Amino acid sequence: MPPSTQRLEFAPGLSLQGITPPLRLADYRLIAFDMDSTLIDIECIDEIADVAGRGPEVAAITEAAMRGEIADFGESLRRRLALLQGVPVSALERVYRHRLRLHPGAMDLIAAVKAAGLKVLLVSGGFTYFTERLKLRLGIDFARANELGIANGRLTGTVVGGIVDAHGKAETLRESCQRIGCAPAQAIAMGDGANDLEMMKAAGLSVAYRAKPRVRAAAHVAIDTGGLDRLLELFEAP
Repeated sequence: MPPSTQRLEFAPGLSLQGITPPLRLADYRLIAFDMDSTLIDIECIDEIADVAGRGPEVAAITEAAMRGEIADFGESLRRRLALLQGVPVSALERVYRHRLRLHPGAMDLIAAVKAAGLKVLLVSGGFTYFTERLKLRLGIDFARANELGIANGRLTGTVVGGIVDAHGKAETLRESCQRIGCAPAQAIAMGDGANDLEMMKAAGLSVAYRAKPRVRAAAHVAIDTGGLDRLLELFEAP
């Protein structure tokens, strides 16, 4: 990610700092997407809570964490999950089927980068229940997220194993680059919240999509209006 520089409007709703287009997709090998409010238009944990009648309490913690007001993402996640203890797993299916939508341009952007030879990573502080379904649906190469604890068809209010926090996202990006034999400088990272900042800093090109002010200010590219595929406006035509 760039040092503090003047942000310039490249086109309405699309601004840049620290880079000069046109860029070349051939210079990159990997693109990493955050899931909630980046690839998709919801925060899954908030929607699960809403289905279960516990929405306002969970949403307030989510918003504070995304703004960076709760520095420890793991703590914020544990607090939210504790409120969901006992929620039936059927609530997750309802969210996936009836509330989860891709952000505009998601499929077009993924198709374009895959056609250019890039691998696609979905890395989330959310849940494998959703990332694994999106991985299959969109032909995503790699995915990592938190696994919800489930017992007797209900959420336990915990996760299985370690929590994917900001550090975990950055490490997953680096590990994915190593796996395909490229440097992190050859990666693009797209996110919207404070938990994405380390991953975006690790990548060669950072993109803030409809992001919180702190994230927008730090990124090479800020997409404030339109779809995810607006990123392609910065690249040479294939």
